[in-house]
Amino acid sequence: MSIAKVARTRKQESIAPQPIDADLRAVPKKPLIQRLLAHTATWVFLVDVALILAFGLLSEQQSFWSLANIQSLLLGGTQALLLALGLALLLGAGVFDFSLGANLVLSSVTGGLTVQAIAGPYDPQGVYSDVGYALLAGFVVAIVTGTLFGLANGLIISLLDINPLIATLGTMGIGTGIALVITNGGNISGLPSQIQSAIGLNMIGGVLPLPTLVALVVAALVTLLLKYTRFGMRSLAMGSSRTAAERAGIKTRRQTIQLTMIAGAFAGLAGYIDLARFGSTSASGHTQDALNAIAAVIIGGTLLVGGRVSILGAIFGTILAVVLQTGLVIIGVQAYWQLIAVGAVLIIAIAIDRFRYTLQKA
Repeated sequence: MSIAKVARTRKQESIAPQPIDADLRAVPKKPLIQRLLAHTATWVFLVDVALILAFGLLSEQQSFWSLANIQSLLLGGTQALLLALGLALLLGAGVFDFSLGANLVLSSVTGGLTVQAIAGPYDPQGVYSDVGYALLAGFVVAIVTGTLFGLANGLIISLLDINPLIATLGTMGIGTGIALVITNGGNISGLPSQIQSAIGLNMIGGVLPLPTLVALVVAALVTLLLKYTRFGMRSLAMGSSRTAAERAGIKTRRQTIQLTMIAGAFAGLAGYIDLARFGSTSASGHTQDALNAIAAVIIGGTLLVGGRVSILGAIFGTILAVVLQTGLVIIGVQAYWQLIAVGAVLIIAIAIDRFRYTLQKA
């Protein structure tokens, strides 16, 4: 065969259609139940249901299922959920924040001092001047404090190029210390009772606490932010690969600062809700808030290494942490077992998270 014929034959072979190995026919959707069970949030929800049933049966006269206890659970979960939402946003971008609990405390202190300064000194008769203005000003100051705290975290992480874990461990101590210095190690009390009746303990329809409704609205907004905005897309891109995100033109330093400010604002909101719920501050009562938020987010399916966030999972994870803590107390288990239980659940969740991530990378 001549060289020309060989060349023509090879050319024809190169352009000839290749056999298709893959079956390109439409693949039917998996059953709904199978798709639901593939999500971590579903399993956490089932664990929540099991714990609620178990604690209800074990509690005296099934008091765990009482309306008062359910409302208490919802109120307790409100602050934890707000911190978990802020942390979920940060983890989606691969940023860690251990200072959210300290931010909550400092925000509640500044908000409480503002309310006290505008409403006037404690009045046993409950008569204060400018109560509405005082409550609004305290709310604004708490949110601004939380946002500025987050801004400080973002600047330290981005401009000084310090590891987020180390940076926020440092700001956690600084924030807690400032709160204690401002209050001389005590708590701020004697606030107008309207802060509880109108905000902290206000029940919508006599059932749903107003703060819980606010937290659920924030959760819905965060979901929309992550799914349908460029900001959310850029955050998840940073978590998946910071280097690739920078090469794609994403300004990762600015994005980090914006994320820490949003998370800080959530902590400020949680601080004001805490102030409104109890009518006073609690400088030493939030040492485990950051741990609870981390547990809720990781248990719910958000990747510790970034790139994937599950807001629904964070909600169910928050319920798990709150139900576990409250249930142990109601059935008579000593309080310090709460720390052991939450810590053990957190370690198990992170181990599962790492195992799942390893399988995905394999």
